[in-house]
Amino acid sequence: MARRKQPTARQERLGSELRKLRETAGLKGREAAALLGTDSAQLSQIEFGTAGVSEERVRRLVAHYACTDTELIEALVAMATDRTRGWWEEYRGHLPTSFLDLSELEHHASYRWDVDFLHVPGLLQTEVYARALFSYMNPFPEIEMERWVEHRMKRKVIIERPNPIPYETVIHEGALRIRVGDRAAARAQLARILELSEAGHITVRVIPFDLDRFAGAGSAMVYAGGPVAKLDTVVRDGPHGTIFVDAEAQLDRFRTLFRKVEAVSLEPERSRDFIHRLAKEL
Repeated sequence: MARRKQPTARQERLGSELRKLRETAGLKGREAAALLGTDSAQLSQIEFGTAGVSEERVRRLVAHYACTDTELIEALVAMATDRTRGWWEEYRGHLPTSFLDLSELEHHASYRWDVDFLHVPGLLQTEVYARALFSYMNPFPEIEMERWVEHRMKRKVIIERPNPIPYETVIHEGALRIRVGDRAAARAQLARILELSEAGHITVRVIPFDLDRFAGAGSAMVYAGGPVAKLDTVVRDGPHGTIFVDAEAQLDRFRTLFRKVEAVSLEPERSRDFIHRLAKEL
């Protein structure tokens, strides 16, 4: 297969999972390459996601690595054989690669959790809110602005399609009170959150300012469930860009962190009442 110049986060993840299995099996790269009848350079390309790998080669590798986790194996095979060119591909070259990687991650996710402290989570944002947010953070020409906003609106497909994924979000009161746009935009945004919160697959919880002994979660967090727990992913925005976290120990920590934040937040019904009161104040 031709070498990829810029692999997607999903392609890199497949390679990293194969590398983890090899290292767990105690095999060096050249040993694993020999089992495939290739060289260390090609195996390295597979493990970095810069080269594709066939179903037959994935199955041969995991067999040599003595992996017996059937669900994980089938999930890796699905990643290797997936040729989906999703809707996000039309934005390649126009939007940051991390945006497209997130869209692909969401497309394949089995569920999604969000924690946000400063902004309404992207999947709940109205078009007016998203435009105001992007205008403030990244002032650029109108045509670029429209692409950013359009892309964000299209991402909602995962919770609006006929077979939506379960979605849970915890939003701090601060994010609900900050007026990214004007008063009318803020009111419409709260109304949109209330509307979505009525859906059976969507759970919205609020953390009020007056909560005792709450130290936060550090920063906003997106947690995307994979086909198996080992393929879950955490997405965090940092000062140097977007980071996709997949180390097992870190995933465990973020699962625990989400449940701690969820546990101290208001129940869904009380959260809706809380948002109703905020809307009436506007």
